[in-house]
Amino acid sequence: MLYAVLLEDNDDRAEMRSRHMPEHLAFLEIHADKIKAAGPLKDSANNNPSGGLWLVDADTSGDVRSLIEADPFWPTGLRKSFRILEWKQIFANGVRKT
Repeated sequence: MLYAVLLEDNDDRAEMRSRHMPEHLAFLEIHADKIKAAGPLKDSANNNPSGGLWLVDADTSGDVRSLIEADPFWPTGLRKSFRILEWKQIFANGVRKT
């Protein structure tokens, strides 16, 4: 099953991002079999970082939650919250999927 994960950053911990980024990126690489895509989100009004988006292939939302909580960003408090949403891709590269 595919999941979209919306990760909200904690502005009070923003200074920690650069310090933990190498570990975070290594984590994403290690879990590339599950985390199919990942990237930062920015607030379009002020261009400030506001979180991230992951596309995850997992059996359950509990598996996704475990990945989020294992990410080096999570225990630092950099992530304020997250939402796990089931996602069904129906369109990509100009082609409808069935």
